[in-house]
Order: sequence, then structure tokens, then C-alpha cells
Amino acid sequence: MADQQRRRCLAEFLRSRRERLTPEEAGILAGPRRRTPGLRREEVAQLSGVSVTWYTWLEQARDITVSRQVLTSLARALMLSSIERRHLFALAGVPLPEQPPGRGPGPALQRLVDALEPHPAYLLDANWDLVGWNRAEAGLIGDPGQLEPAERNLLWLVFMDPAMRTLMVDWEGQAQNLVAQFRADARARFGDPRFERLTGGLREASAEFRGWWEAHDIADFGSNRRQFRHPWVGRLTFDYVKLAAMDAPGVKLFACMPADAETAGKLPALQRCATGEVPAAAEVADAVDELSVSRAGA
Repeated sequence: MADQQRRRCLAEFLRSRRERLTPEEAGILAGPRRRTPGLRREEVAQLSGVSVTWYTWLEQARDITVSRQVLTSLARALMLSSIERRHLFALAGVPLPEQPPGRGPGPALQRLVDALEPHPAYLLDANWDLVGWNRAEAGLIGDPGQLEPAERNLLWLVFMDPAMRTLMVDWEGQAQNLVAQFRADARARFGDPRFERLTGGLREASAEFRGWWEAHDIADFGSNRRQFRHPWVGRLTFDYVKLAAMDAPGVKLFACMPADAETAGKLPALQRCATGEVPAAAEVADAVDELSVSRAGA
């Protein structure tokens, strides 16, 4: 019943888009005796490269197979907007093709990352290049802005920056998990020049990456808890939250939420580390104690 209803909605949607599109907009010369306000079925079929019978069955909600290629042709012929195109694919029960990386996050998304202070937060594009971060994140892993653009990548940092091996508690386990997540997340990036340069460079430079990459293991993001051994503020434990940016295809926001009171008390000191200011150990301890007391009183 659900499939039948979905096919009926698909048929009605196609019919509505066909009837609203004029022949002139579609590049068709309309004759003087034309009575159809929009396009005829045979015209949509011709523009899409499918048979009239097949398209008619589609508008009749028949149980027929619809391919991604045909849907793409229909979307182009009916001049669908991006949101209409997504709706068309959803009604047909066909996954959308992976979107290429956009132009990166806009100012509003960066302001959101900044507003998450004092919690570390950052933005990754489809190739896991760091395209935005806040001061707390810079205090945690170092300022990515000081790196060459080609090195401003999460995987590159994890495998090629010696400091990350000391910073990340259980570096091997976390790094291996990140490779499996990246392989699953970047399944449509094969052939992309930036993707090929990144993975090729890592395979050549890191035997560990090469071995884990060639194992073809994949992993979901899920809920991740990661521990760090920061050289200035000590042990930190974060629960990672991942959000997709709908207005920036391929961009994801990661927010690091403190998993315990000790980590929460160290966040202000972590922000100061981003500027190169080393907080005194006693100052960090006092901040942790103060937060613990305030939470106990609450």
C-alpha cells in the first residue's frame, strides 16, 4: 500500500510539473491549435529520451522500474529546481547521486562554529579538509590556519603530524577507526582529484594508513567518544556530535562536548592555548574545582 501511494504521489508530481512548463520554456515551438497549457506527455518523453508508453505508465502510477539516469533526464527536461529534484528522487525511491563538494561554508556557518565556544568545533568538507574551526579547536589540535592548504586535512594531521600521536589517547585505535569512517563517507569521491591526491599521498607517506586503507574496512560515525592527552591542560574526554550542513553540500559540523566535569572545567584554558598562552597548572586545577563545586551545589 505504501509503495502504491508513493507511485501515485510521483505520478501526480510529474503531471503537475509537466502542466506548469510552457512549450516556449522547454524550447518547443507551439502550434496555433494547441490546447494543452503545459507540455504533452510525448514531449516530455522526447525531451527525456524515453518512450511515450513508458512515461505514460509512470504518470499512471504503474509498478515499473525507474533508474537514476532516467530520473536525472526527467528532472532536466522538466527544469526542476534542486529541491524539486530531491523530491522526485525520494518519491521514486531512488537514492540521489552524491553531491560534489560545494564552495565551502558561508559566513553564517562559521559564526555558528564560533558560537559553540568554549566547546571545540570544526567543519569538514567531503574530502575531510578542514574548512572552518573555532578557537577552542585550534587550542586542542593546533591552529590549522598555520598549515599549508594541502595539509589542512583531518586525516593528514592524524597521520602526518607527530604531535597528534601524543595528543590522541589510543592513537592507533582512533586512527584506524577514522580511516574506516573516511572510506565509508567518501565512497563517491573516487576519481575526485583532491581525494586521489590525499589518499595517494597518505598511502605513500604512511605505512599504517596504507595497510588500513587496503583492508577496505568501513565504519559508521555513530556516537564517538575520544580522549586526548593535551600537553598543557592534561587529559580531555569529548563526545563528538556530527551535523550535516544542508546549505553546503558535503560539509559536516563536528562539535566536541565534554564528557565529564574535569574536561568542562578545562575548556577556558583550552581556548587560551590557541593564542600560544600556556595556562598554569594551578589555574587549570582551580577552574576544574570551581566547576565541580558549582555543579554539586546545583
